[in-house]
Amino acid sequence: MGESIESVMKEGRSFAPSASFSASSRVGSPAAYEALCRRAEQDPDGFWAEIARELAWQTPFSTVRAGDFPHARWFVGGKLNATVSCLDRHLSTARRNRAAIVWQGEPLEERRTLTYFELHREVCRAANALRSLGIQSGDRVGIYLPMVPELAIAVLACARIGAIHSVVFAGFSAEALRDRMVDAGARCLITADSGWRRGKLLPLRAAGLTAAEGAPSVADVIMLRRNTRDPIDLSVASGKHFRAHDWHALTGEQSAVCEPTFVDAEHPLFILYTSGTTGKPKGVVHSTGGYLTGAAYTTKLVFDLRDEDTYFCTADVGWVTGHSYVIYGPLACGATSVMYEGAPDTPSQDRLWRIIDELGVTIFYTAPTAIRAFMRWGEEWPKKHSLASLRLLGTVGEPINPEAWMWYRRVIGGERCPIVDTWWQTETGAIMIAPLPGAVATKPGSCTRPLPGIHPAVVRKDGTRCAPDEGGYLVIEKPWPSMLRTVWGDDARFVSTYFTQLPGKYFTGDGARQDADGYFWVMGRVDDVLNVAGHRLGTAEVESALVSHPIVAEAAVVGRPDDLKGQAVVAFVTLRGGRSPQEGDVEALKAHVTKEIGAIARPDDIRFSDALPKTRSGKIMRRLLKEIAATGVATGDVTTLEDMNVLNKLATAPDEE
Repeated sequence: MGESIESVMKEGRSFAPSASFSASSRVGSPAAYEALCRRAEQDPDGFWAEIARELAWQTPFSTVRAGDFPHARWFVGGKLNATVSCLDRHLSTARRNRAAIVWQGEPLEERRTLTYFELHREVCRAANALRSLGIQSGDRVGIYLPMVPELAIAVLACARIGAIHSVVFAGFSAEALRDRMVDAGARCLITADSGWRRGKLLPLRAAGLTAAEGAPSVADVIMLRRNTRDPIDLSVASGKHFRAHDWHALTGEQSAVCEPTFVDAEHPLFILYTSGTTGKPKGVVHSTGGYLTGAAYTTKLVFDLRDEDTYFCTADVGWVTGHSYVIYGPLACGATSVMYEGAPDTPSQDRLWRIIDELGVTIFYTAPTAIRAFMRWGEEWPKKHSLASLRLLGTVGEPINPEAWMWYRRVIGGERCPIVDTWWQTETGAIMIAPLPGAVATKPGSCTRPLPGIHPAVVRKDGTRCAPDEGGYLVIEKPWPSMLRTVWGDDARFVSTYFTQLPGKYFTGDGARQDADGYFWVMGRVDDVLNVAGHRLGTAEVESALVSHPIVAEAAVVGRPDDLKGQAVVAFVTLRGGRSPQEGDVEALKAHVTKEIGAIARPDDIRFSDALPKTRSGKIMRRLLKEIAATGVATGDVTTLEDMNVLNKLATAPDEE
């Protein structure tokens, strides 16, 4: 790590919450927000204890927090079951017959609604099915399913009996799935025949069985019939060391009553392998009590959740956003959560707006990469639908550039919906920095202020605090309930990855700055910092400058070796509305970056493409772009790439000055 990171982006716009929004918000003024922060600072144990007690505990905890980084323990002595907080306690209230999950399949005609009562029954049947196979508390269960209701049911069924679930995104290869099952020592794998993606069926069953063959610990494979009514030939599907079972037959014969297994607050709830892992998979472990506390707390406050809300998070449950903000957080709060199986452009590029319109969605939470795709497709698509039901918008996954933020506010939010730009990670378990929408004014591109009880800072390499607007390393200075507990099977890796770079602090791996108002601006991963002629520049700021040009929808910036400057700046650019590159575009964009942030960030090369290489979760694969920029070809692992054709189009000679 270098000493600091130069911050070159300038943004002066600010948007205060409307008086009408603040009047009905959970936290409705700057003074109320500051009061919460003071309380959390002065009495952290009392603050977190009150929040945690909103969950359903079988045995109350005796100690709020024991220990410090890296091995803090939370809610010591307490026992609970996550599904009791997410399901059982709602059954004695008016939420009993409220929609818990509204599911929309990629095929237009497929839609299902599960009330809390119905979801509880299905979870109990699935939990009893797992118990019938001998699955016990502490056993690991792999889940490799498309975004169907059974995915949520399987996750909660594991939690019901104290089994540790490990969801693997259904876009991963058989080899990637196998490696994760081997690392987790999974006792069972739940998969499906297929899932829909852009009008095509993904062959999940073949991948699941191949993975199970290579994972000796797997004794049972449960297969969901997603797209076939034909019975599964279990004798053919079974392997040398595992038995195959039909999900429908196995769960259908079970009782709809299943007593929950109560576990210690520190009992692992799930293992989630971080995306982009190379070599040995890195399994992030989250606890039951601390994780659920964080997920419920942040869902309620950040999204200003109300009983009448219909909440739509577009994330796949294969990622942590789906865990926290499709399943656990919304259900713990008794909300209605929308699940969508397919792609945002299938069968047409207004698919998400159609869902919002038809279901009356009030809260919409998606990724900046998706927003930039919406920009590229054009405003005519959202204008086909009334988005009047929306009252709050959110972003997640990476820093959002100001122009995409403004487009989101104007076109999707009608300039009336607050935007909560959220910063957090797989490792943090829950949102850490975000505006409370009724209390904190927003600035385009900034995730604003930390949540009460969370203590981030921007520091130099020696651990000292950076001055306002000085770029540095984003750290968390105090433990929080939903933090990861370890890396599965490799605690030394956990300690070395997160707690050795800046002793006494959690190292996020992100570069950031904090402005004079205390607002945080995340500048991207430290690994993506460019070293240009002795200057350390965050790629996110150069990308933001490019996207602020009216012809640009999306940009990814990487460095390539340069004998003179150390690294040259290479930009990969997608234009808005399907526009083709024209003569003069390259020079115009280079001049625009120079005007916005200075000559030091002027791209050396600009390459245009209809699309950028992304994972199936929507993250730009900058690693592949670095290879293309340096050598003209990408030779690294592409198993998670959404569209191989994108690479072929990008691997061309760079534009000349």
